[in-house]
Amino acid sequence: MHTLTRSQVVVRPLPEVFAFFSDAANLQALTPAFLNFRILTPMPIEMRPGAVIDYQISLFGIPQRWRTRITDWQPDVQFVDEQESGPYALWRHTHRFEPRGESTIIHDTVDYKEPLGPLGQVAHVLFVKRTLDRVFDFRREATARLLEQPAATSVPAGASGQAPVKA
Repeated sequence: MHTLTRSQVVVRPLPEVFAFFSDAANLQALTPAFLNFRILTPMPIEMRPGAVIDYQISLFGIPQRWRTRITDWQPDVQFVDEQESGPYALWRHTHRFEPRGESTIIHDTVDYKEPLGPLGQVAHVLFVKRTLDRVFDFRREATARLLEQPAATSVPAGASGQAPVKA
């Protein structure tokens, strides 16, 4: 299993930031165009424990369906989406939000595992890790742009008990 972690600060109050991230309609804007991301579930999607969201993505020109379920929902604190079906053997994305004055620290932690055992490990080294880094780099930039932040910044070491993550 692998873990990807990212944190960034946006100069917006926590309720606004949580509302933005918990609106599935914003997922398209947070996803790079090369994935050809499309939400298949009719909108609006009521975010709550048990909510299911179906997507379609395209990796290397190969369309894939992806279904996630919200397994944890704590307004203004965190939510977790877990893959029920899709390209990974395991995908668990924890979105955690921490107030800091008029700003909010956004923490993303993704635990994931590729399918196909040793072949999946080779794929991780060759392209999966790099692709996920590109996706979350885009997400950081899009978050800063969409929440009218001139530039997202990493959280200083020790500020939240987690080490900063490289941009």
